[in-house]
Amino acid sequence: MSRKPKPAAGKGGSGSRMLTERVKTAAKRTISSTRWLQRQLNDPYVAEARRLGFRSRAAFKLQQLDDRFHILRRGVRVVDLGAAPGGWTQVAVERVKALEPGGGKVVGIDIADWTPVPGAFHLVHDFLDDAAPELLKRALDGPADVVLSDMAAPATGHSATDHMRIIHLCETALDFALEVLAPGGCFIAKVFKGGTEKSVLDQLKRHFSSVRHAKPAASRAESAETYVVAMGFKPPRREASP
Repeated sequence: MSRKPKPAAGKGGSGSRMLTERVKTAAKRTISSTRWLQRQLNDPYVAEARRLGFRSRAAFKLQQLDDRFHILRRGVRVVDLGAAPGGWTQVAVERVKALEPGGGKVVGIDIADWTPVPGAFHLVHDFLDDAAPELLKRALDGPADVVLSDMAAPATGHSATDHMRIIHLCETALDFALEVLAPGGCFIAKVFKGGTEKSVLDQLKRHFSSVRHAKPAASRAESAETYVVAMGFKPPRREASP
């Protein structure tokens, strides 16, 4: 089980103090970028991700969600939507044993250019493009057991607009999940504080036996993000042809 990284001790100290790094080039930066860099420099998850070779601190979010809900197992087939820079893909490859005989399969897609992760099928494409679902299905070559979405639209600073954008991404990801998930499959997607829109939540409850909201410890306390975790997929009933 993954554990929350421990803050590094200050140099020459007893270990009771945190080492706080200051941004030396702050005068050349905007206030917001200075705050972001200061936070990155002093974030224990950033340091731990670097130590373990993860491409982003977000890897710990998926680790913690999986430690709680146990969705990534050997042999599982996973789609990672909004995969760049690849932190979630790395965790999925490791936990489904994609590099081992009899292991699972991981397919990652992102509109941004990202470096392939060993053991995963790599796609650079806009998921919102009409051609994306077919590209993913072709790469999967079969049903998925897990669909992950850590997609987020660029923040506008207007909370209502940002909420609408991320809900749209969640809806689009869910539509895809309903097409490719095998019975009993799982869907995890990022949403903002306040949870999932009622229309999306109703659809999730109709097609999954369990729907939960969770905020992993690796999500920053000030962040509005949380995740919806839907398990036990029940495929829609198809009407028989006359």
